[in-house]
Amino acid sequence: MPASVFLAGPASWNRIVVLDHLPEPVPHMQFAEESWETVGGTSAGKALSLTGLGRSTQLYALAGTDAEGDAVRAALQTAGVPVHWGAGVTERHLNLMTRAGARVSLYLSTPEATTGEDDAWVRGAMAAADAIVLDLAAEPLRLLPLAGETGTPLWVDVHDYDGAAAFHRPFLEAADAVFCNADRLGDPIAFLRSRIAAGARLAVCTLGADGAVAIDETGAEHRVRAVPVEVVDTNGAGDAFLAGVLDARLHGTDVATALEAGARTAATVLGSRHLHPLLDAR
Repeated sequence: MPASVFLAGPASWNRIVVLDHLPEPVPHMQFAEESWETVGGTSAGKALSLTGLGRSTQLYALAGTDAEGDAVRAALQTAGVPVHWGAGVTERHLNLMTRAGARVSLYLSTPEATTGEDDAWVRGAMAAADAIVLDLAAEPLRLLPLAGETGTPLWVDVHDYDGAAAFHRPFLEAADAVFCNADRLGDPIAFLRSRIAAGARLAVCTLGADGAVAIDETGAEHRVRAVPVEVVDTNGAGDAFLAGVLDARLHGTDVATALEAGARTAATVLGSRHLHPLLDAR
């Protein structure tokens, strides 16, 4: 049976280091409060949350045959996430975090785009899905034309987009639904309205502890509060929020109800030091 949601993008192996404050740009020594290794990657995070919601999901990601690649494959398999693995370098991050949620992500290795060995399979999986999610990476960028040919609604997450970066533009121009956060946007509402004017049917900006704001295709503004929760780790919260909204919209709910579902789904991962509680048994 075809998966309801097809996702393509990063599934990485990360080391998380918790500090009392982020390092200043001067030579110094600093002690970590805690550190651990776990699955990372924005597409893995969304796939885990969708799987946790019971949504039929198919992830397409790249990884190598090294120990880190074996680790991320094993973790996602144990969590019940269906993954079609393409050949490439295993993505690895070093995330420096604070308890308050500040983060610096150091990308240690990232895969390049493939030459299309899996395109026939990808095209079929996209066409059979109810929605496509393509995340910011070289391989999903290459897949944008394939996604457009299928006619399947496309959801994108441009994260901390600054309103100008060139790499994000093809994703934004192709998207039916756009998600971002407010970290680098001077006027999030203006940005969301610009995406609706450009043809998107939904545009959403997460606001951290202040919840999220969305503009729907009619131009109406919707807001949702964050669900109170004891935060263990903020990695994956934005991915979980998108997953909750997407799942709810596929169930036929209105935008306001979908945003509430996204806030609840985000809260489930904030209490875990992994991308999702499905990984907590590791």
